[in-house]
Amino acid sequence: MERETTPPRPREGLSRIEIFALSVTLRHYAKVNSSSSEQHYPSIWWFAFGYFACYAPYSSLTKYLSKYCHIAGNELLPLTGFASLVTMVVFLTAMGWWKHAGHRTVLGVRIPFPSIWTFLSGLGSAAVIPTTTLAYTFRGVSIVFMMLLMRGGVLIIAPITDFFSGRKVKWYSWVALALSIASLLSAFFLGSVSYDITLVALVNLAIYLGAYFLRLRFMTRLAKSDDESARTRYFVEEMMVSTPALMIALAVMALFGIGQMGEELAHGFVEPVAHAGSPWTLAAVGLAVLVGVLSSGTGIFGGLILLDKRENTFCVPVNRVSSLLAGVVATYGLWLFLGEKRPPANELIGVGLLLIAIVALSVGPTIDKRRGPPAAKEIEPRPVPRPASDSVAATAPCDTAG
Repeated sequence: MERETTPPRPREGLSRIEIFALSVTLRHYAKVNSSSSEQHYPSIWWFAFGYFACYAPYSSLTKYLSKYCHIAGNELLPLTGFASLVTMVVFLTAMGWWKHAGHRTVLGVRIPFPSIWTFLSGLGSAAVIPTTTLAYTFRGVSIVFMMLLMRGGVLIIAPITDFFSGRKVKWYSWVALALSIASLLSAFFLGSVSYDITLVALVNLAIYLGAYFLRLRFMTRLAKSDDESARTRYFVEEMMVSTPALMIALAVMALFGIGQMGEELAHGFVEPVAHAGSPWTLAAVGLAVLVGVLSSGTGIFGGLILLDKRENTFCVPVNRVSSLLAGVVATYGLWLFLGEKRPPANELIGVGLLLIAIVALSVGPTIDKRRGPPAAKEIEPRPVPRPASDSVAATAPCDTAG
């Protein structure tokens, strides 16, 4: 009798080998997607180097344009601000960081949109940009001395912010803070220092310090943590607010400003484009654009330093020391090439103290790692009291015989 053959039934489900292969594939794509979305920042010292590399030419070129090209500080702001705006857009686009910002749909288009906190922090950052530029245009004031005033104030703000935020401050951060403040005091008590600071310079300093206090408070609350994606989001949202807000403020003051400041801002918007002559020569325009690009670089690297997850008393000295050393390099460059005054000895003593602060900040974490966590004190167990009825049984030898 011929055996009847039945057609093969379609197989239900997957074999074990296919399930294993599918799971490996899914794990691979999940790993790729997660690694592409996560941010892995380099060491804070690389950001410090970038900050230094941008700040040294930025401060020296600003001084050169204001003193030797006879361009007022307010007149510089429109062109340098526009160059900073373009640099910010190019940087965030090249890094592909727009996706990390919060988004909202406006008229059917999804656009990056900041939170209320990053918006306020961006306004504070916008105030830092012009006050920093103007600080180097005051005649008769050394670059290093002006930076000692500005940086010293932020150094004092840092532990205050950590105190209100409840963050623990490491010992080496306290050491660096003390050395940084000592470098500030050396400018006042050692050597001859000019105290001729105008009211305008003091107002400029007050706005600068107030803006930094606002930024540090919001950064500590929202972004200084192990979550690097939160840090990137905060950075992008603050950047997308700060420079546009600056340009809008400058345009409003140029249109409705009264007095010399409004007039100089109006000239800054018109003169570089409408007139090709003194003081806005083609070379001066190019240098002003370069100042704007470098200003944006200091904002980028400086912001990434401050957003490090460690306490403000650590991050702020790293930020301040980098800019102060850059100021010393700029001052020596002006002395060598343009015959400016050489930095006095008291300012160099302050720089030496800051170099020691850098050593403390860089070596301190390594010392803590080698020490390890403090050893727990060994506690001898106390004997447990036994009932009187069990005392004989407890002391009697155990009979194991059968």
